[in-house]
Amino acid sequence: MDEKQALKQIILERSYREGTFKLTSGRMSDFYIDCKQTTLSAQGAYLCGRLFYNMIKDIDGICAVGGMTLGADPLVTAVSIVSYLENAPVPAFIIRKEPKGHGTGSWIEGKSNIPEGGLVALLEDVVTTGGTLIKAIDRTRHEGFKVGAVLTVVDRQEGGAELLKEHGFDLKAIFTRNELKSN
Repeated sequence: MDEKQALKQIILERSYREGTFKLTSGRMSDFYIDCKQTTLSAQGAYLCGRLFYNMIKDIDGICAVGGMTLGADPLVTAVSIVSYLENAPVPAFIIRKEPKGHGTGSWIEGKSNIPEGGLVALLEDVVTTGGTLIKAIDRTRHEGFKVGAVLTVVDRQEGGAELLKEHGFDLKAIFTRNELKSN
């Protein structure tokens, strides 16, 4: 079984649920993907790290991977570790929900590992409306970095990719909702 199929199996077993759920966006849904159940497992984290690393390694100039805490924390760490194992280290950074309340007041943890004005990739576990990624993009730019790629484990196909497109970004997903639900 290839890495993508193995990850799909883990997501379907550990993270995908059907029923009635309220999403972060406030919308109601007949399914829920609790991706942290996958990304916090050893194999799920490794597979996400490998697949994301393979997606960004050929994007010229990407010098770091980051995302909004908490969903992106295990993802950016996994990519950073995989990149190190591939002898092409890419540092990780985490975007806070609120700016640091003391010291520099920064939105970003780990920014001293990123060159000033560096081109970065932003990661997210699940995208619905795209609102979290828009915040991540704004905060990353506010800290002086450029966003060169926006990636997610799962695109729920509920408007997030379109919103990001309106802001000039192409969302790249390991899986779309349709891909997860297909055999």
